[in-house]
Amino acid sequence: MTSEKARPTKSRRHRKDEGSISIFAVILTLVVVVFFGAVVDFEQKLEARQDANTAAQEAARAGAGHVDLDRAYADGEFTVDRRAGLRAARAYLAAGGYTGTVTSSGAHSIRVHVTITRPALFLSVIGIEHLRADGTATANLTTGVRGPRQP
Repeated sequence: MTSEKARPTKSRRHRKDEGSISIFAVILTLVVVVFFGAVVDFEQKLEARQDANTAAQEAARAGAGHVDLDRAYADGEFTVDRRAGLRAARAYLAAGGYTGTVTSSGAHSIRVHVTITRPALFLSVIGIEHLRADGTATANLTTGVRGPRQP
């Protein structure tokens, strides 16, 4: 006759708690991944905004650098050649693959608005498919030279 010690059995109270830590771990992991994804995508949006601002500034400068030579020679006033300036700013945007609008703002300025859309890397999981960033810049034609008719 051998004596066997009875193994302790788990009580019913402990059986109800089995697996609850794994559900909590899954939920916590999902929250951390979504948070990490939001941080990564937010950085992507900031980078896109910087790119949009840079493209808008460069395109505006490209346009504002076109002087209306006929007017400059005729009366000594330096203004932006609107047609050439708008064309140059639009060409700059097209060459860089950017989408935007170009307008003249007065006789001495070109205004450019650029929109960049990038795909969301992680936020697409929660329904945000694209990240949009806008940039706007105005460049002014500034000269220190006045013609003979100017005081």
